[in-house]
Amino acid sequence: MSSLEDLANMHCQDIPSDQGPLEEGRIKELLGILNNKWNVNQSNHLQKTFSFSDFKQALVFVNEIGRVAEEENHHPDILLRWGEVQVEIWTHSVGGLSKNDFILAAKIERKALTA
Repeated sequence: MSSLEDLANMHCQDIPSDQGPLEEGRIKELLGILNNKWNVNQSNHLQKTFSFSDFKQALVFVNEIGRVAEEENHHPDILLRWGEVQVEIWTHSVGGLSKNDFILAAKIERKALTA
């Protein structure tokens, strides 16, 4: 996998809790593919803030994220403000980041690029 589109075309899979989170090197590799101001916060969660010109556009985007999250059965934390949407993703079962988080982020990024 070498592009955002490749990652976005994948689907989230069930991850056993004994698998554990991704290693730092793999996280850096996948962040490089996202390459659009996504970062790993202090809680070791994938995070990005998206800006919009008004509340309505931000709300439409939140609804798109919700639709994708339901399709993938992987649900981010979403904070909606006027003209801003903050997304935070991690895999509870592994206590950190999994490949599913990056797949969902890529799908969200693809939605943002077409919004």
